Amino acid sequence: MLVTRECDYGVRILRALKEGDLINVAEIAEMEDISTQITYKLARKLDKAGIIESIRGVHGGYRLKRALDKVTLLDVFFAVDQKLLVTECTGEHSTCSRNTKEHPCMVHIEFCRLQKMMVDELRAKSIADIIQKKG
Repeated sequence: MLVTRECDYGVRILRALKEGDLINVAEIAEMEDISTQITYKLARKLDKAGIIESIRGVHGGYRLKRALDKVTLLDVFFAVDQKLLVTECTGEHSTCSRNTKEHPCMVHIEFCRLQKMMVDELRAKSIADIIQKKG
């Protein structure tokens, strides 16, 4: 499993918006050392997921739509990547010829266990918990 750079940047965009102010893409990009193009792309994904909202116009930008204590890493990762799997065979609609009811695949079962652990851990803390942590 790879936490992509885009997932990292998605969390950083939320960190830039943590005070609730309306901030434009260029300012977010500068604050978090992300290219403007990537910031815009990820802000649109976070907006579509309902985590932040876009305000149009000359004095527009982005601001939080949901409080960061109600947003988890899992929310951000699904908004940005939409596919967070230990292996392809742990996907919801994946099939594996090596894993049948008659002959369960122990490797598949272990990957499913790891997948569940990963999801549980990504859901365990809010973004607010993470970015406000000292030390």
